[in-house]
Amino acid sequence: MKNNIVDWKTITNFVIDAFVGYGIPREDAEICADVLLESDKRGIESHGVNRFKPVYLDRIKAGIQNPVTNFEIIKETPTTAVVDGHDGMGQVIGHKAMSMAIAKAKEYGMGMVVVRNSCHYGIAGYYTSMAAKAGCIGMTGTNARPTVAPTFGVEGMFGTNPLTLGVPTDEAFDFNFDAASSTYQNGKLEYYARIGKDAPKGALVNLEGEAFEGTADEALKAMARGEAALCTLGGPGEEGCGYKGYGFALFVELMSAVLQDGSYGKALTGKGENGEKVPFRLGHFFIAIDTDHFLGEDVCRKKAGDIIREVRSAKKAPGAERIYTAGEKEYEIRLARHAGVPINESVQKEFNAVRDELGLTQYKFPWED
Repeated sequence: MKNNIVDWKTITNFVIDAFVGYGIPREDAEICADVLLESDKRGIESHGVNRFKPVYLDRIKAGIQNPVTNFEIIKETPTTAVVDGHDGMGQVIGHKAMSMAIAKAKEYGMGMVVVRNSCHYGIAGYYTSMAAKAGCIGMTGTNARPTVAPTFGVEGMFGTNPLTLGVPTDEAFDFNFDAASSTYQNGKLEYYARIGKDAPKGALVNLEGEAFEGTADEALKAMARGEAALCTLGGPGEEGCGYKGYGFALFVELMSAVLQDGSYGKALTGKGENGEKVPFRLGHFFIAIDTDHFLGEDVCRKKAGDIIREVRSAKKAPGAERIYTAGEKEYEIRLARHAGVPINESVQKEFNAVRDELGLTQYKFPWED
């Protein structure tokens, strides 16, 4: 079996050079690559290099995403800002917006920045990690393509809408909870389709209100035809408490649109009236709370560490080896992946094609040996 592990230096340089080749300024390309590969470092394959070409490069090529990001501040106060991203790179917009929120929090205690007309910004947990590293409690969320049905519904009305939270701790990793408000996210289904897996049971509902059964590829096609939709956390109906996930999802949808007068719901399909590709025009929000404006970063980190350590010391279920807290598994995967990132066969072909298209002849990948 051919080696499919690409070392971090090689893959980072390749992704940066490819982004530059598609017209992204190098400084912005470095941000995009950092956000993208941070996902792989944490073991979140759904949002890493699996999306490099289809979500970013292909959208630039299709003219629905601008490689040069115009980060326009529409309105600003000492603690808040409204930004228009003008269909630029979501990672660049997200990085600048959270940096602005952190700067405001450091000066005034709290900062919030909302964004309209953006694109997919990668893993939401990247931005809450930025806040936690700076000694702030961080929050972010984004709306997305309408692929998730409300409780008692069978039609996709809003996105997988993550509500993401970060708290600085005195552990080797900060508390960082990054999860969709749906049972599964589109990116996970896309990844499963690449490797030939079935759609998870209970992840989707069909037009009859029954659980969708089939491969991940069939699920994606059914969703595209409007014949299936993802369920919110808890699943369909009220028995599994799916209304709780529905509430979280709708809150994120509201926060991603109402403060910035942004697009929402069916306006985020990426399709025009005649089925043509159009910009997605997503909305995001970023909140930073500076712990030094309360009793101090050291107090916060120590207390947060005490709490999560106490939780992890709880009596374990029979057969369970340990209890985890948010951010812990990702930290351990990061340590384990010191050699590089595994690239599946489908993405290998995409890497080869992008390299050849851009004439990046300095790159030779392990699977070509």
